[in-house]
Amino acid sequence: MGSQRNEGEGNKTADRNYRKATKEFVESERGQREIENAGNVSPSEEKDIRRAEQQAKQRAKDHDPAEVTGHSDATTREGTSREDSSRNSRPAH
Repeated sequence: MGSQRNEGEGNKTADRNYRKATKEFVESERGQREIENAGNVSPSEEKDIRRAEQQAKQRAKDHDPAEVTGHSDATTREGTSREDSSRNSRPAH
């Protein structure tokens, strides 16, 4: 078995293979059918999608202090930036 060279991040061989496979799929009969049907959902699926979207937004809001307080910048409730607070929480060496 031949050894495969590790190309690391930005693997050009993997990228080339992915692009080729994607192009072949999109140009295939099955790919064309999938493209035509993309976004077609039943009313119950639409309801599930909307509910999941609302739940995700609520979780994001629960975890993002800027969103909870209505600030769009990177300021926390205490008035310090997230970067400042993370800098302050790192142990000194």
